[in-house]
Amino acid sequence: MPILNVKVSAVRSDELTRQIGGLLIDLTTRILGKNPAVTAIAIDYVDPRDWMAGGKTLAEQAKSSVYFDVKITDETNTKDEKARYVREAFDGFAKLLGNLHEESYIYVQDVRADAYGYGGRTQEWRYHHAT
Repeated sequence: MPILNVKVSAVRSDELTRQIGGLLIDLTTRILGKNPAVTAIAIDYVDPRDWMAGGKTLAEQAKSSVYFDVKITDETNTKDEKARYVREAFDGFAKLLGNLHEESYIYVQDVRADAYGYGGRTQEWRYHHAT
C-alpha cells in the first residue's frame, strides 16, 4: 500500500507518465514486494528551467533529474531491499529520461504502522485483523 510522490524534470506527456508508472509499479512490486492493486503514484512535472542542481538549472546543464519518495510500512523491508530499490530506480530513470543528474534523489520512507494507512484503517489495524 505504498504511495509514491514523484517530481520529474520533463515535459508532461501521457506516454512518459505511463512509462514512469510502469517502472515504479514494477520496482515496488518486484523488489519491495508491495501489492500493485493498492499502490498509488502521483507525478508532478517540473520544467528543467525551474529545477536547480549545483547552482545551475538543469536546462543550463542539459541534464534531467527526478526526486521521489515512497512511503512503506516500517519493518516490512530489509536494508538490502531498499538499497536495491534505490539503485534500480536511479538506473531506470536514467534510461527513461537520459543524462540523469547525479543529484537525483530517491527516498524510501519507513512509516510507523500505527500512523499510516488507507481506507480509514491503519496498517497496524490491518495487521491485527488479518484473516
